[in-house]
Amino acid sequence: MKYSLLVGSVLAVMASGSAMANMDLAKSKNCMACHSVDAKVVGPAYKDVAKKYAGDKTAEAKLVQKVLKGGSGVWGAVPMPANAQVTEAEAKTLVKWILNTK
Repeated sequence: MKYSLLVGSVLAVMASGSAMANMDLAKSKNCMACHSVDAKVVGPAYKDVAKKYAGDKTAEAKLVQKVLKGGSGVWGAVPMPANAQVTEAEAKTLVKWILNTK
């Protein structure tokens, strides 16, 4: 029983550490200037993005490209600019984190 609690605690800390690391990545890449986790800023809240694309098996690939190249029309009239400072690996990390935002 104690072992199960210990393992559960360690996994919870690792998961929250990963979430914080991805939040730090989003901040460092200036994503948080237009987005937040739970409220619309210029762009949609990450929770809303996660809800919209829940169950869409093609969402990750589509959103990675949108992060890298920009896009418009899905969330309103304000376009999302391309993000030249974000690598493809970073975009994948960010998109996975966003899609798992609850």
